[in-house]
Amino acid sequence: MEREGRAVGAASGELVTIGEFARLSRLSAKALRRYDELGLLRPALVDPVNGYRYYDPVQVEGARLVAWLRRIGMPLNRIGRVVALDAGAAAVEIRAYWARVEAETAARRDLAMYLVDHLSAEGRTMSRMPDNAENTGSSGSAGAVALAIRCAALTDIGVVRTANQDAAFAGPRLLAVADGFGEGGAEASAAAIEALKPSAWGRDGALSAADLLNALEDTADSAARAVRDAVAPCAAPDGSGTTLTAMLWTGSRLGLVHIGDSRAYLLRGGELFRITHDHSLVQSMIDDGSLSPEEASSHPGPALLLKALAGEAQPASVAVACRADVRLQEVLAGDRYLLCSDGLSAVVDAADLRAAVVAADDPQEAVRRLAGLAREAGGPDNVACVVADVVVEE
Repeated sequence: MEREGRAVGAASGELVTIGEFARLSRLSAKALRRYDELGLLRPALVDPVNGYRYYDPVQVEGARLVAWLRRIGMPLNRIGRVVALDAGAAAVEIRAYWARVEAETAARRDLAMYLVDHLSAEGRTMSRMPDNAENTGSSGSAGAVALAIRCAALTDIGVVRTANQDAAFAGPRLLAVADGFGEGGAEASAAAIEALKPSAWGRDGALSAADLLNALEDTADSAARAVRDAVAPCAAPDGSGTTLTAMLWTGSRLGLVHIGDSRAYLLRGGELFRITHDHSLVQSMIDDGSLSPEEASSHPGPALLLKALAGEAQPASVAVACRADVRLQEVLAGDRYLLCSDGLSAVVDAADLRAAVVAADDPQEAVRRLAGLAREAGGPDNVACVVADVVVEE
């Protein structure tokens, strides 16, 4: 009886043994057996008597692709989808995967930097605090100015769409916009915002920064579960979901929850700053220099989301992950915040957004102006927007 690892007989001499194929593909024999069991990389022939596996040399290129994808950390179930695609589609899928990895790494980096800054500031405060100083809580010292928010929300179907899948909410403790997609998009966007409302009663600054970050994580997880439940009855739940950009007011600061390509902006000192990062393929191409911001505005490719709240299954056409970015936003009296779906930000340039936000006397006027700008630009998509002012509480 032949040992496993020797070449197949002359009658079928085009095939090679698993040992030789392992050498050619840079995959171990153990890995090859595992990939066979998973249906990821089937041998060309399995001896019916002794079970030895034999491979066709033309399989080497595909096997090497599997090895390279494993090296960048791609999960096996996703590798199975990639290797089944043609070269062009596989390249798009790999770019989308790596862009998501970089986005998640950037989110962890931002959180790490926030924690460094927060703990450094806390250390400086403690070093200056007298031994007999009273603990005044995380909301600041006694006599601190009390702040509140005044806000307005608006959604508009636009000029082209026949249904509105966007949702928006503005209340004394919660600001949120969500942009639904797929068959269950309207249900998904509504469910995501509804899931935040029980968490938005406000804590009046009583939570520490660490506790508040944990609460934001729990809130984001609740929204993800609510969306999965909302789209479960759909024929293709994995193709339905929503973006979510929300801010929870604690009485002293805003907690941000963000996933997808809806956006949050801050108007401070007359300047409009974007404070969220799009989880999209186009944004990843801007980040790596493949596209300029000017080119991105006319990029012909589909609006592929790298992260969104969606069904658990992940089709190759929509690369999504359910972990939202969370962070804390320090506020000042006089700040004005804008949250919007890409139905506004994708068709109205930053200068016009700033002009509209600056010119409006109050949030209600601001959201009307912004929706009007989107319609003037052709209104190709639904629009959701929220504007909120931070004011000294009367």
